[in-house]
Amino acid sequence: MKILLLSVTFPYPPTKGGTQVRTYNLLKYLQARHEVTVVTQVGADTLEAEIAILREQVSELVTFPRPQELKSDGILGKVGRSLQAWYRGIPTSVLFNQSPEMQAWVDANLRRFAVVTCEHSVNEVFLPAPCPIPAVVNVHSSVYGSCRQQLLTGTASYPLRDWLNLPLLYLYERRYCQKFTAIVVTTEDDRAYLQKFLPNSASTEPSRNAPDCLDRLVVIPNGVDLTKFPYRSLDPGGMKLVFTGAMDSLPNIDAAQFLSQTILPAVRQIYPETTLELVGDRPTPAVQELGKLPGVIVTGKVDSMVERLHQATIAVLPLRTGLGIKNKTLEALAAGIPVVGSNQALEGLRVDGNDVPLRALRANSPSEYVAAISQLFADPSLRRELSKNGRSLMETQFTWDIAGASYERVLSQTR
Repeated sequence: MKILLLSVTFPYPPTKGGTQVRTYNLLKYLQARHEVTVVTQVGADTLEAEIAILREQVSELVTFPRPQELKSDGILGKVGRSLQAWYRGIPTSVLFNQSPEMQAWVDANLRRFAVVTCEHSVNEVFLPAPCPIPAVVNVHSSVYGSCRQQLLTGTASYPLRDWLNLPLLYLYERRYCQKFTAIVVTTEDDRAYLQKFLPNSASTEPSRNAPDCLDRLVVIPNGVDLTKFPYRSLDPGGMKLVFTGAMDSLPNIDAAQFLSQTILPAVRQIYPETTLELVGDRPTPAVQELGKLPGVIVTGKVDSMVERLHQATIAVLPLRTGLGIKNKTLEALAAGIPVVGSNQALEGLRVDGNDVPLRALRANSPSEYVAAISQLFADPSLRRELSKNGRSLMETQFTWDIAGASYERVLSQTR
């Protein structure tokens, strides 16, 4: 099968962020069995060596320069871009990724392929409606849902702007969902959310030979590379907390601040020797500032994420925003690190409840985090239980081979 994969985010290396992790690992699975052409964008931060490596791993790699980010041109420029977004019905975050050269290539070559997949919804802009070939969108995360969640939790960087844009995002998501033969999400919660954009099959008619709208929404969770995140051989003990992730991501910045400024000081009142490592690439000035707090270490990029996990007593993941399954959660569980996480961090995972082995501790308020961390500090047997059960869950349900096989079925069935 000849597959066209569109991704404005350059999908290599798979350590840069969640989009790259999911796109690259699904691509890797598909390329082992099919002919995959990747059309993507490169920027100043994309290394020639990275392009060369990815080119060797796919049937065809087509790259275009990433559109230049718009420079600040005052209030009039911002108003003008907002008016253009409303007029075209496309969010500015999507407009920024538009490339006439990439669009022309897609228009000229689309019919060469059996199926096209958009890795993240922002790539939908390159496809016509209706699309002349079967089309799949791997949503990754809902633009409307993510914005709304940040507003409701008070974590939006520009709340006034986002409230004004929220209706546009809703209409945009509803419209682009109609374009695709199949829509892939990472959790049942996301599936239920996007279902409201597809009220019935008669009104959607996204493409020829489309299945019923209920079947168009498919849940394919993220996976984890068990060889890159091996099970740790011993519990180091101690009182060392770790939080991982790209440190320029808004949900991660908020979680790092919440953990460093609110949770950690309360834990240190009980366990004064407690330390916290914030491990991840591209820490913003706000994250770097956290390194001045007692017990907090901001590492920046590290050679081995799994080594930092193995050295920690507990992984604490106090995410308050963000939709879908979190790679940082899967990686910690695979590495055998006891996890204390929020509902957002544990979304899409059965880690507690009736007839479910206890695989992580759930916390959402500062007092719940302090209680859970204290419990794990004091109980090595509980740490061993979570470690064993978490790894077992990853091995049986969340490998990239499992996710890739499911994705392959979706692409095959759309033809």
